[in-house]
Amino acid sequence: MKIIIAILIFSGIVLLHELGHFLLAKKNGIVVTEFSLGMGPRLASTIRNGTRYSVKLLPIGGSCAMLGEDTEEEKLPGSFNAAPVWGRISVVAAGPVFNFILAFVLSLLIVGVVGYNPAEIMQVKEGSAAQKAGLRPGDIIKEYQGYHIDLGKDLYLYSYLNNLESDETIHMVYERDGREYEISFTPDVNVRYLLGLNRSAGSLEISSLIKGMPLEDAGVEPGDVLTGINGVKFAGSDDYDAYIQEHPLSDEPVDITYMRNGLEYEATVTPSQYRTADSGFSYRGNCVKAKGFDVLKYGALEVKYMLRSTLVSLRELFTGGIGMDDLSGPVGVVDAIGTTYEKSKTEGTLMVWMNMLYMAVLLSANLGVMNLLPFPALDGGRLVFLFLEAIRRKPVNRQLEGMVHFAGLMFLMALMVVVMYHDILRIF
Repeated sequence: MKIIIAILIFSGIVLLHELGHFLLAKKNGIVVTEFSLGMGPRLASTIRNGTRYSVKLLPIGGSCAMLGEDTEEEKLPGSFNAAPVWGRISVVAAGPVFNFILAFVLSLLIVGVVGYNPAEIMQVKEGSAAQKAGLRPGDIIKEYQGYHIDLGKDLYLYSYLNNLESDETIHMVYERDGREYEISFTPDVNVRYLLGLNRSAGSLEISSLIKGMPLEDAGVEPGDVLTGINGVKFAGSDDYDAYIQEHPLSDEPVDITYMRNGLEYEATVTPSQYRTADSGFSYRGNCVKAKGFDVLKYGALEVKYMLRSTLVSLRELFTGGIGMDDLSGPVGVVDAIGTTYEKSKTEGTLMVWMNMLYMAVLLSANLGVMNLLPFPALDGGRLVFLFLEAIRRKPVNRQLEGMVHFAGLMFLMALMVVVMYHDILRIF
């Protein structure tokens, strides 16, 4: 069921994108030779008013093929290049625009039913630097480190991509009783001592080691099982958790025991100091109901967040903040929708629907942004050539344009293969 739902969502978004191209092509007198859902061999098709409507084998895309779209022919009536340049611009831009419209309409439904999450301060730690700076529960964060905040998820996105450092100064603008205030403060610092291991939940098996930390230096390896500290034996993960709570690690050396291939080993290690910045406040994670025109306002802000997060993620990709392994293609998208569906079932039918709509908003906004990138073969790449034609009052050499788009298409196909390979590795 989850795979069927994922395919329906993905196919519906692509179909609406192509519908945008289709409707504007018809509006501008351009002949659409085929409008199809899916890729590969045709499963079924019918011809109406000169257009073939097709359903194809692979439900991972779609197309709106227009007469003369990728040829130099301009004199043939009804061909793409025979249409006025601004008409062609509207045809190409319509796909992404329809994706943004879909994202907005679905966001209205979500906000109307579930609500929105304001960046509202819920708790300020007693005696913290944030409290001394004047921050109080109920304040609404409007700006954080120069990053404009509309929703709580804006602050989450910024914090996720930018770790707060202990020597960093926090600059904030918040709203209280209709007035805005600006504050700056240095975060508090939490000091912990760590061995440098990561465990699977409910297990003593070491899943990974933190580079440069004591256990790695002591020769411990992933797959080893921690069995005791300072002579205290652990029967399970609860024993380990209880021990650490009663005997917090410090800069004093500890004796550990661990199992590897049925044999027990010992090592003496000195925990490393780990300093983390503490902002001193927490903000709302749940939603509040939207009333009246607030539904329109926060529906638009939800779409703005989606567009912004996509652009920020692209920036992080190009600057090295995230890697190729973090990208997902159709396989990864279907898996993500399926996982969300499975987790939502325990929360009831309403939340299943809302989460599926949220995934549709995310995908639709992402598809719109990605297609507007000025890269050959994408809608944005085609728009670059069309705007150049509008400015120059004559088209760019059609043969050159075709070669550029073909090269871009080959690159995108290769990229899709790489991304799908990583998607399959993550799933299996």
